[in-house]
Amino acid sequence: MGLAGCAGSDGGGSSDATTGETHPPVAEATRTDVAAFDPDTVSDGGPLTTDLVDPAWLDATATATGIPRRALEGYAGAALAVADTDAGCHLGWNTLAAIGWVESHHGTIFDGEIGPDGRTTAPIFGVQLNGGGFQEIPDTDGGAVDGDTEWDRAVGPMQIVPATWAAWAAEANGDGVPDIHSIDDASLTAADYLCYTGGDLSTEAGWRDAIAGYNESPAYLDEVLDYAIRYAQAADQG
Repeated sequence: MGLAGCAGSDGGGSSDATTGETHPPVAEATRTDVAAFDPDTVSDGGPLTTDLVDPAWLDATATATGIPRRALEGYAGAALAVADTDAGCHLGWNTLAAIGWVESHHGTIFDGEIGPDGRTTAPIFGVQLNGGGFQEIPDTDGGAVDGDTEWDRAVGPMQIVPATWAAWAAEANGDGVPDIHSIDDASLTAADYLCYTGGDLSTEAGWRDAIAGYNESPAYLDEVLDYAIRYAQAADQG
């Protein structure tokens, strides 16, 4: 099962309309010189995902791309973390940022934003996944994650469905409690899942398998591809 359940649409396509590319470049953030990320020590004083991201790179890239700085910190930190834990994945921060834009406009959908602590200022819940133009997923969490006891809904800035959160929830910010409303925890969860479903995301097949695992809509893949390319280009030009 993929993570996302809110932002899919019907349609087709196979490449970015502007560039003709079938998968994006692997954009890499500049990292600090802290120790490698270790999910087993993140709650015991080990590096957080945000500790991995060079502040000067973050400032420059946020300005160049227009991605809110705190959201970009979550995406880039997660990409750097999985580079430590799964070196064969080759996940670029630009792919996570593209998903974050498509899913929640970097947490700003419904007039919210990502706060300084990395949490959305208001909870983000997707539509009921009742089969009416979306996936059909009867309730799996008793409403504990999504507040709905009839149907599941995708939740948080990365729009993760409860069953996938239950299986993949990751801790990135050191508070000991994975939080679906945290851009840090949600981005790391998404990153781990993308690496699992896609394998090597530097390849066309790997990247496209990863995105299809997140949301199977061809139109969704095309939109994520478009923004992943745009963000990488903007960062290079900035």
